Amino acid sequence: MKKYVIGIDFGTLSGRTVLFDAIDGREIAISELAYPHAVMDKSLPCGKKLPDQFALQHPEDYLEVLRTTIPDVLAKGKILADEVAGLGIDFTACTLLPVDADGTPLCMTEKFSDEPHAYVKLWKHHAAQAEADEVTRVAHERGEDWIETFGSKISSEWAIPKILETLRKAPMVYEATDRFYEAGDWLSFMLTGEESHAAAFAGYKALWRAGKGYPSKEYFKALDPRLENLIGTKLSSEVRTVDKIAGHLNERGAALTGLAVGTAVALPMIDAHAALPAIGAVNSGDIVMIIGTSSCHIMHSDKCSDVMGICGYVEDGVVPGCTTYEAGQSCVGDGFAWFVDNLVPASYTKEAEEKGISIHKLLREKASALEVGESGLLALDWFNGNRSILNDANLSGVILGLTLSTRAEEIYRALLEATAYGSRIIIDQFEKNGLEIKEIRAAGGIAKKDPLMMQIYADVLKKPIYIADTTQAGAIGSAIYAAYVAEMYPTVNDAAKTLGVACTTKYTPIAANSEKYEMLYKEYVRLHDYFGRGENDVMKKIR
Repeated sequence: MKKYVIGIDFGTLSGRTVLFDAIDGREIAISELAYPHAVMDKSLPCGKKLPDQFALQHPEDYLEVLRTTIPDVLAKGKILADEVAGLGIDFTACTLLPVDADGTPLCMTEKFSDEPHAYVKLWKHHAAQAEADEVTRVAHERGEDWIETFGSKISSEWAIPKILETLRKAPMVYEATDRFYEAGDWLSFMLTGEESHAAAFAGYKALWRAGKGYPSKEYFKALDPRLENLIGTKLSSEVRTVDKIAGHLNERGAALTGLAVGTAVALPMIDAHAALPAIGAVNSGDIVMIIGTSSCHIMHSDKCSDVMGICGYVEDGVVPGCTTYEAGQSCVGDGFAWFVDNLVPASYTKEAEEKGISIHKLLREKASALEVGESGLLALDWFNGNRSILNDANLSGVILGLTLSTRAEEIYRALLEATAYGSRIIIDQFEKNGLEIKEIRAAGGIAKKDPLMMQIYADVLKKPIYIADTTQAGAIGSAIYAAYVAEMYPTVNDAAKTLGVACTTKYTPIAANSEKYEMLYKEYVRLHDYFGRGENDVMKKIR
């Protein structure tokens, strides 16, 4: 009997594959592969230097995840390929690549191997900010009603700005492109031979709306005459909602994975979104913070409402029957890693080594001993630009209040607090627009392993936070969708009841801390508006 399902979480730095027993929900085996090419933000494999704000990846790394991790979990679990009923994947987004008519990524052809725009543009590729501004400007000038659905301002992380950037900066790549694919959609095509655009990718990242489709040909023509017929030619018009199936493994897919021909393949999901059913967030009013290198804030509601500055909302985008909203922060774990890699004194590194702990753990221990506000520091969490609410990749980070007495742990804590303030801005924006938040859940590696950070979040947000009992929420969610399309469960929610995990750890606000943080948050908002809303554009001038 086919009783197993596989979920694969394609993150920013690695792909993680988990094998589950779909009948009793047990995790059988896990396998992870770090991408050999990692994130290319300095140079291409050939040595060619990359411009500022580029963040590229190599699609061969994604195929290698399929080739190595799936056979590995089957071997670890002693499971036969034909015992697997379904496969699901989730992916970072917008992570865009151009391919030829055979589905071969242009960067994997000899002609374009040294052309940056022929590679995968990762979600945090922010070099298309000028194009994003143009997409926004033309929409407002034409009075396009869809712009309000997407927070009134389009992000440089999204598909249309990245495509326009390719057209303007590398027209030969644009002309050679048969399709621009989200990486998740491309993998679905490689596995099944069926072309589609998942509603999650199309809706949150490519300006598609349920029941209304993409913006008009006239809009794209106004943006650039060469884009008039973009939809249906270089960008697929075939959009499938979450209740649909991507297809079944064909011969090529079976060869890539080691699984049997005919295995059901779920529609790919955005990595953060896949976590919602995995941790039981399936009801109106549930909001989930997925905290990793960046952070996503995703909530369900029983109503549609335009919210300024968010990434948008999609009906039936994550859970059938629900409208799901997305917002987020471009720099969370990335910011902590930057600080540790570049600014921690050698004496701290030595102390961590002597204690046999990571430098992050040492800094957390030292930062935990500080009282709220003791350091006299306040930071803006824009070291990778601002995704929500300002939606501007050209903004940059600030640390205010440094003195000759400032210590590393004080800066580290200020960075933790800054991400909490950034989350508060987002949650405040949802609530100002009538979206009721009933429960906050958090998932991701940082949420699970950093109690200091999560207590700070609870204190700043002034709401309890429930932590998922897993670090594999994305893979679990992908497996839930796999079990659903394999017809092992009648609904996604039913599959989630068996395969999902609980949120048993709870962080409750400490009233005294919340009172102090409220004062600091007001100052954060003043800085946020001063630098982020045009009163002082020094960040952009010096960039």
